[in-house]
Amino acid sequence: MGLLHCPLCCFTQNQHHKQTYSHSHDHLHSEPSSTSSSLSSQPSLPSVPSLTSQPSNSSSLSSQPSLPSVPSLTSQLSQQSHHKLLTTISGHSSPIFSLTLNSKFLYSGSSNSEIRRCSNDPFALQTSNTTNNLVSISNRSKSTIKSMVILNDMLFSAHQDHKIRVWKIEGDSNTKQDQKQFKCIATLPTFNDRFSKLLLSKNYVEARRHKKFTWVNHIDAVSCLALSKDGFFLYSASWDRTFKIWRVSDYKCLESVKNAHEDAINAIVVSSDGVVYTGSADKKIKIWKKNEKKKHFLVGTLEKHRSSVNALALNKDGSILYSGACDRSILVWEKRGCSDSGNETMVLVGALRGHSKAILCLVVVDELVCSGSADNSVRIWRRGVGEKNYACLGVLQGHRKPVKCLAMEVDSKSGENGDGDCSSYLVYSGSLDCDIKVWQIKIPLF
Repeated sequence: MGLLHCPLCCFTQNQHHKQTYSHSHDHLHSEPSSTSSSLSSQPSLPSVPSLTSQPSNSSSLSSQPSLPSVPSLTSQLSQQSHHKLLTTISGHSSPIFSLTLNSKFLYSGSSNSEIRRCSNDPFALQTSNTTNNLVSISNRSKSTIKSMVILNDMLFSAHQDHKIRVWKIEGDSNTKQDQKQFKCIATLPTFNDRFSKLLLSKNYVEARRHKKFTWVNHIDAVSCLALSKDGFFLYSASWDRTFKIWRVSDYKCLESVKNAHEDAINAIVVSSDGVVYTGSADKKIKIWKKNEKKKHFLVGTLEKHRSSVNALALNKDGSILYSGACDRSILVWEKRGCSDSGNETMVLVGALRGHSKAILCLVVVDELVCSGSADNSVRIWRRGVGEKNYACLGVLQGHRKPVKCLAMEVDSKSGENGDGDCSSYLVYSGSLDCDIKVWQIKIPLF
């Protein structure tokens, strides 16, 4: 029996300075018992102004530094919002590391390489069997599924064994949609991609302990995936400190940005205009753009977090970036400057505080931000209309272990139930306790 690697990549600053890249993966594989204590001891960011006022009944915030008050309208929003747990989805026998949504289904990936599927219809979830169905499993590798993205009838999964797998829905027209299975149709890098790079020495890069690999290979866990807005390109980032760009049409690796960070890359997001943001265990967020030769180059570095950056999320138009880290804070960055002149910069405008342990995941839909934490909770934040203030609408509690992944969507059926005076959202939270919880958030319209 193998040991289950702990997904929580937080570590103290003293540990960080003692390790080199050749051992950078060791702190990412530390045992949960030692890691959980370090999460609660990470420093917060008292020098960064808070953008929130917290609910008065949140006792866990008593140790937080005093924060500027928020206008009363924001406080009223917090009181008027309503949230409830709709159901708990079981089925996984190992910790859940990734969630992704398409139009009809929620897909979940776990540490034993299983991908499961269930309906995202809240009525069906409440009235039918809440065990999600197994649709695929990688028999060649039982490695953790670190991230998933879906595009039409294809699903891409990132694995701890350094590979990316491409799955396609199988089944004829007579097969019910919820009974169709996934078949693995490719593993990245593909054989053709690897073979074409073998002959020339310039295609090799030196890895730890003087081993060499072709540049199309990730040489450590693939931690996260992202798709370009047009769906033409897949981005992957890894604990090997690189991120790569793949062409979706033929799965060819087009580019690899080596030594993008000084430590493992934990998060990657891509804006609608093609700007790439990467977050790392080196505490930095880096901004990348393409040059005239369609190669990515560094245009900026954001350095305000005090410990490992675990999660990134962008709003729809890419004007606001949210970053979550082991310092228990969610930092809010806003784009300033003129896009026509190329002088745009990301400026730190404040922090969202409330979690008592590391931030592990973030998701944004409309004006709502959801954060999952090692403190076993999910927090719902709302950006004020025309203001920079944020309200904490609720704290979703019920998981027994850290919340590792989130998904969120507009509840399209809420109007059918007589909720026309509210905006309704569905939040899905996946945890190391092997459960997925489905929450409904209702916010009154103005």
